[in-house]
Amino acid sequence: MASFDNLADMFFAQERQYADRPRYRHRPHGTWQEVSWSTCADRVRAMACGLASLGVEPGDRVALLAATRPEWIEFDLAVLASGGITVPIYPSNVPDECGYIVWNSGAAVVCVENAQQLAKIRQVQRHGFELEGESHQPDLRQIITIEDTGDPQVVSLRQLMDRGRSLPVSLLQRRIQGIGRDQLATIVYTSGTTGPPKGVMQTHGNHLATLEAVGQLGMINPGEVDFLFLPLAHSFARLIEYLGLFAGTVTAFARGLDTVIDDIREARPHLIPSVPRIYEKIFSRIQAGRMQSAAPKRLLLDWAFAVGRQRSECDQSGTAPSPLLALQVALAERLVLSKIRGVLGGRTRFMVSGGAPLALEIARLFHAAGLLILEGYGLTETTPILTVNRPAKFKFGTVGLPIPGVSLTFADDGEILAKGPNIAQGYYKRPEATSEAWDAEGWFHTGDIGELDADGFLRITDRKKDLIKTSGGKYVAPQKVENLLKTEPHISQAVVIGDERKYCVALITLDADEIEVWAARESISLPADRTQWAADSRVRALIDAEIGEVNRRLAPFETIKYHRILPRDFSVEGGELTPSLKAKRKVVTNKYRALIDDMY
Repeated sequence: MASFDNLADMFFAQERQYADRPRYRHRPHGTWQEVSWSTCADRVRAMACGLASLGVEPGDRVALLAATRPEWIEFDLAVLASGGITVPIYPSNVPDECGYIVWNSGAAVVCVENAQQLAKIRQVQRHGFELEGESHQPDLRQIITIEDTGDPQVVSLRQLMDRGRSLPVSLLQRRIQGIGRDQLATIVYTSGTTGPPKGVMQTHGNHLATLEAVGQLGMINPGEVDFLFLPLAHSFARLIEYLGLFAGTVTAFARGLDTVIDDIREARPHLIPSVPRIYEKIFSRIQAGRMQSAAPKRLLLDWAFAVGRQRSECDQSGTAPSPLLALQVALAERLVLSKIRGVLGGRTRFMVSGGAPLALEIARLFHAAGLLILEGYGLTETTPILTVNRPAKFKFGTVGLPIPGVSLTFADDGEILAKGPNIAQGYYKRPEATSEAWDAEGWFHTGDIGELDADGFLRITDRKKDLIKTSGGKYVAPQKVENLLKTEPHISQAVVIGDERKYCVALITLDADEIEVWAARESISLPADRTQWAADSRVRALIDAEIGEVNRRLAPFETIKYHRILPRDFSVEGGELTPSLKAKRKVVTNKYRALIDDMY
């Protein structure tokens, strides 16, 4: 396995090896287009030299505010090749959040995607933002736009590359040669439970150590297609970005969240990385499709999945299926299971899940259909992985084995502590927060509770700060209950509450698409305004029944005593979801405090 001095060195070394082979494919004008490694590298060189022409020096911070698209990766690589430090910002961040990150990181240059994102930066330039009662303004030298906005005060990406092509490439080579593995590559801001976001300092060596470890696991091979739709400001997506470069893959870009399933089918990827929310939606569609099928087809589906589960059990135990089972598997594949995989393109070898816990039922159902989801675990501070299940060594209900080079231990209360070359250096300008998370012996405290089983697989119990302790003294892991609720076909999101209360309650949102299918099947007429569905007695009876199903699988102290159906689903725009589609527990509970109190 090749060893690289820095991430830019890695990219250009791979470009020399793969040259005219495709680096990525995307759909800028409705049809798929491929871009070669050489063309991609030429663009990166031009951008990097363009940044140097704007005065970007080694060690300078450059912010990047854009959705996931090829230019995001190219600009990121250009910043690194120029010796700079990339500061990613979620495109869903509001102006004050963008302003804080640009100001705190000291970024002098920011690249924005379009006029909408440019307006956020202009707003904080004019009016500043408030932090702890004081007003601050970022001190920006230059703004770059990926899309042409017609604003004469900014530099478009096209203009930046034109500037860069007039400079000698030797300038770039000298800068890349001066970057060591211990130098900062990026500052990634992650929301804390209190106070402003914390900037996690990740070095080139942190990322390379992760790639060198994951590269040994056989998840993806040169020339295979990986699929990217997650926000690249999130460390999980950033890992996929760099893993594709490290492994020599073809990255297929989704057009957006609304088209993910269609884009997967057309791109036919070998590796699909995702957060659990997407798997939950596919699971719900499979469940709903079964429910609306005629009896003969439903029986066929049930039989095929039962056969698939038997095959899955053989795979997990390492035993060969009996001749009879092998015959049944072949028939189930031809009639049902291959068609289900065809929805995802038909050649998916592995799916990877991270960012939040994956429900056990989802992992089992997918594997019954011949789709193995490899669940992993990590944080932004661990760049961003500690453990993952392997293609040939996996265990559902766990987040896998530690990756090579990572050591785990546990505090007295079960908190997971970690060491390894992939662990970040601390929080930018936050020495007190750094000393709280990294102890004197160098162990990083994850804030998660877990345990290793007899085979060394890690099982996460819950977030240390999220554990519910009822007034009766019982501990409840809310994510476990929420995952069970979200596997019900007509429930979209769930947040469980119960800390220091007599019992647990839940806030529920509806899967509107599946509710529509159910209503049509049952010949039920619902109001055109979806926000009124939560008050419909028939919808409420449906959700009552599904929560009853979940309660039957829980210990008495874990069951949901009461629930309320919210009029709208959670969203990133509404502030209830993170950009990686996890529910913000504190935001939700504060927003719906009156509803929660009413249940007690």
